[in-house]
Amino acid sequence: MGILSTGITGLNAAQANLLTTSHNITNADTPGYTRQQVLQSTSTPLSTGTGFIGRGVNVTTVQRIHNQFLTTQLLQVQTQSSQLESHYNQIKQIDNLFADPVSGLSPALQNFFSGVNDVAANPSSAPSRQAMISNAEALVSRFHSLDQRLSEMQEGANTEVRTHVNEINSLSKQISELNRNILLTEGSTSGHPANDMLDQRDEMINQLSKLINTDVVKQRDGTLNVFIGTGQALVVGTQFMSLKAMTSPDNPQEVAIGLVTGNKTILLPENQIQGGSLGGILNFRNESLSETQNSLGRIALNLAQTFNAQHRLGLDLNGALGTDFFSTPAPQVFSSAGNNPASSISASISDVGALTNSDYQFSYDGANYTLTRLSDNNSINSAVAPSVGSPLTMDGVSITNAAINATESFLIQPTINGAKSISVNISDTAKIAAAAPVRTEAALTNAGNATINQASVNPLPIDPNLQQPVTITFHTPYDGQFDVTGTGTGLPANNQVYTEDADISFNGWTTQIRGTPAAGDVFTIEPNNNGNADNRNALLLAGLQTQKTVSGGTASFQASYGEMVSLIGNKTRELEVTSKAQANLVTQTEQSIQAISGVNLNEEAANLLRYQHAFQASSKVIQISSSLFESILRIG
Repeated sequence: MGILSTGITGLNAAQANLLTTSHNITNADTPGYTRQQVLQSTSTPLSTGTGFIGRGVNVTTVQRIHNQFLTTQLLQVQTQSSQLESHYNQIKQIDNLFADPVSGLSPALQNFFSGVNDVAANPSSAPSRQAMISNAEALVSRFHSLDQRLSEMQEGANTEVRTHVNEINSLSKQISELNRNILLTEGSTSGHPANDMLDQRDEMINQLSKLINTDVVKQRDGTLNVFIGTGQALVVGTQFMSLKAMTSPDNPQEVAIGLVTGNKTILLPENQIQGGSLGGILNFRNESLSETQNSLGRIALNLAQTFNAQHRLGLDLNGALGTDFFSTPAPQVFSSAGNNPASSISASISDVGALTNSDYQFSYDGANYTLTRLSDNNSINSAVAPSVGSPLTMDGVSITNAAINATESFLIQPTINGAKSISVNISDTAKIAAAAPVRTEAALTNAGNATINQASVNPLPIDPNLQQPVTITFHTPYDGQFDVTGTGTGLPANNQVYTEDADISFNGWTTQIRGTPAAGDVFTIEPNNNGNADNRNALLLAGLQTQKTVSGGTASFQASYGEMVSLIGNKTRELEVTSKAQANLVTQTEQSIQAISGVNLNEEAANLLRYQHAFQASSKVIQISSSLFESILRIG
């Protein structure tokens, strides 16, 4: 019986190896499958007077060829790769949109100012004026279309967040169920590893790491605890937590993520949700997309308000002072979801040139009112509630009329709707204020060689006496002084000392006199009646194209747009390079894992032959045992 039992153990071992090898071959292309092998050990030998005689082989277990270090490394590099790739795929859309020489803002901006220059060249021409209005409407339309595309990306990002949350919940549920099944299966088989279930669980965790940063901690009972982001528990043993896509309490236009615990949903700060394609989408939405939309809005607001300010200093064909050429929106304000409905604030733009690309938060802690720039968390505060007489101002954004309770907050987005809501306020060509409202003249009887410059209108607000006639008369006999007479603040002004090219400013205008006046010389500043051919204000409007009015007076409209496009392009290129490098690292890690755990069909084919021969040999041992037993029976 010793030979028979030994042959049977060999037969069983060969059969186990054949089954395992066949299993490896059939799952060679199964995602997440790791190669399995049979562990064997010799049976306890039989002790005899002549020594120990072997009694065959035992099949100890079937195990996975698995390297935990490489698996953990893959989770780390893969979650980073997914984040970079997701961010790159999104920002590439913005780069293509703004870098396009046809659909970008640059051509529309150039055409608009070409129209303004045409009016400056032909101030009384109705076709030139109509072309200027048409080009302005085309520019506004381009702002609208660019902003609309960015808003669609915002909606797309929100949809992606919801989709990813559902996928994460599905995977976390499957992982917890696999934890339970593995625990039960291994417990019922005396601790033998449930290899295929372990592979399935690892594959689920692998898929999860592509969505969000994933950390895994193995427990004594063999279950895995899974943590996401910066340490939020998602799976603990056989229990799982659910994430929830919810409207952000601070910004109802954004989808935030909460962790469901019992009957409560705890909002997860977005800076704690890192890694994976979800982290990439949030980074894109909160950094690249938000900054681009704010930057585009800032250009639109700066262009509109700067143009409006100069246009109001001019005179139209009807002889009236100019009005706003563009209409612009007020800053967007959102009350936090936990605020008292009666709480409110007012936000306005006090200095368009000081605007940044950031959003702001206004809050009250019971002692101080604080305005925080969210891009870098710099803030200013006041112990007194901001009011019209005492506003709280930062970067050209002013807060007034604050009626707010302790612990409440408001989100202020000064430029977010700039490109979306800008519009042309003038449709009548006669209302383009191309002329200056005042003009200067020297009396024909003047004896000196002094000349007076055309008066320039001082910045807003308009002086109510701007167009009141004013006369400058030099003393007789000439003593280097002159008198200024007319209606207005500070008039009459007598005995003014004459200095060549010095500013003479009254009633909201400024002029200079050059040369040597004579006794009794007279100069007048008067309304520019019938100034249809006057192009002085149109020239100033055209000059705004190159004037540095954006970013605190450091960039023009075109330069600011070019800087925005450049930043987007540089960021896109950076993400392209880093995502490719990270993808290569993922590939290398996967190849290292496959070298250890992957199924090599050539090797498995060789094993089939080896185990087939082993099976045949064990069968031969059994056959010989049977033959010997029959021989013994015949002797009997």
